[in-house]
Amino acid sequence: MSSQARNLRRKKLSRSRWIVYLRSQNRQNLLIKKAARQARLEKKQQERAEARKLRAEEHKRSATPFPAPSQKESVSNGAPDPHPPSDSTEPDTSVAEGPESESKIEDESKIEDEPRPEISVAPTAAPAPPVSKPEVSEVKSQEEVQKPQPKPKQVVQPTPLPEAPEAPIPKTSAQLAAEAEKEKKRQNVFQRTLWTLIMIGGFIGLLLLGHVYMILLVMVCQTLVYREVTALFSLATTETETPSRGAVKTRDPWSKTLNWYFFAVTNYFLYGESIIYYFKHVVFADAQLLPFVTNHRIISFTLYIIGFMGFVMSLKRGSLKQQFGLFCWVHMTLLMIVVSSHFIVNNILEGLIWFWVPASLVICNDVFAYIWGITLGRTPLIKLSPKKTVEGFVGAFFSTVIFALFWGGFFMRFNYMICPVHDLGVSAWSSIQCKPNPVFVWRQMPLWRPLALFLTVVFNRPIPSISYTPYHFHLLMMACFASLVAPFGGFFASGFKRAFNIKDFGHSIPGHGGMTDRMDCQFLMGVFTYVYYSSLIREHHVTVGSILQTIVSGLTVEEQLELISDLRRYLNKQGIVVP
Repeated sequence: MSSQARNLRRKKLSRSRWIVYLRSQNRQNLLIKKAARQARLEKKQQERAEARKLRAEEHKRSATPFPAPSQKESVSNGAPDPHPPSDSTEPDTSVAEGPESESKIEDESKIEDEPRPEISVAPTAAPAPPVSKPEVSEVKSQEEVQKPQPKPKQVVQPTPLPEAPEAPIPKTSAQLAAEAEKEKKRQNVFQRTLWTLIMIGGFIGLLLLGHVYMILLVMVCQTLVYREVTALFSLATTETETPSRGAVKTRDPWSKTLNWYFFAVTNYFLYGESIIYYFKHVVFADAQLLPFVTNHRIISFTLYIIGFMGFVMSLKRGSLKQQFGLFCWVHMTLLMIVVSSHFIVNNILEGLIWFWVPASLVICNDVFAYIWGITLGRTPLIKLSPKKTVEGFVGAFFSTVIFALFWGGFFMRFNYMICPVHDLGVSAWSSIQCKPNPVFVWRQMPLWRPLALFLTVVFNRPIPSISYTPYHFHLLMMACFASLVAPFGGFFASGFKRAFNIKDFGHSIPGHGGMTDRMDCQFLMGVFTYVYYSSLIREHHVTVGSILQTIVSGLTVEEQLELISDLRRYLNKQGIVVP
């Protein structure tokens, strides 16, 4: 039985390989036929255009005026010329042109026609003077009659002229494709500009509404990005052979469910950590939330283990490689997108300025790179993004540094932007008071004496020092990162798209592609801002929330009551009445 099974399996494999080979050959044959058909159509169009041109030229030739055909015909038919010409050259032309009009008469009287030019040259000179007046008058009258004749013919000439440009009207497929591409680009620019303004307006509106709406915006963005990235890995299709129906595609029903399950568990853990850290004074004071707060990490780990066990139970022979590939793909996406979004949310809770200004710097760098690249761009920057240029990269760097100093210096003046969040119900119209971080406190820096003298002479007032805040130096660091390092997040996304041979990650935003195309640099910038702030700027001091967390999680009920009695005794000695 084992040898028969092996032989059967070999036959199935050879049959499947032969089917794949035939399919590939059919595709190649279809492509070759399509290319040949397109070449034949273009050749026919060219031949038709050339035929139209030839017909137009023949029509032009037939439409040209002929002033002397009546005289030629009369001479060729043997009718006497009522008005003999005065010059000796005119009979030669008439005789020469007569045989061209009718060859039969010329064949019958070759000998008679040959001496006519000689006879017409000599006698025409003598009798010309006595009959010159009537002949001149008759010639004039004939010319007057013939003069208006070309006029209608000249009017007829312009009529075929418009037909000449109509000959190349049938355009080739390349020309039609170029015109369609231009129209598509024009519509894309309009759509892109419109949705850019809509996104900027919505972004500013959510910023004014408060911290909660900005957090919801980040969560929506990360959900769309997660969906677009995980959709690139199409699990799921294994070919099973049946003797009658051939290749049949089967799909794992648990793959999509497990993807979103791991996404939900990761968000529960990360956002739960943020809520516990920034709102300790609220969650530890609520008896209903206390069990979830104190056991948050063990609950999160238990949920993850459930998902892991479900994944192992869903494994199927024949699609193991794809299932394990999807498992690794999902965890990589969670690490790079959901964890990055968690850091961005922490930036919002530390103060809106730590989210708004870095995000604005990335947008500014992107815009100025596009402008400088269009105007001065000549040198390609990186092969993954052929449209990126060195000139645009360098120009965007200096533009972003200048923009950062003015943009960040303006928003640091508002408490709504610099104060850490303590109440999620605040908005831009709320009155917020807090002790600002020392980096936002203005200071005086004395100038070098020669420079101070020079500025005093220029501005006609003493300038011994300049005002600054440490935040301005931090703005320079963030601007450098936004213009020199954050674009590599976009290059990474470009390489990702090249690997899958796609133009955009999705179609979430009309004219801009998917959400991933707009957020590729923002994730890297958000992680840098959080690490930079928590390492160099955040003040580490004791808060009511941290003390309450220590009391609730580290002391028993008896120790808590003892602490309360000791604290009441201390306050009574200080003259403070405790109810």
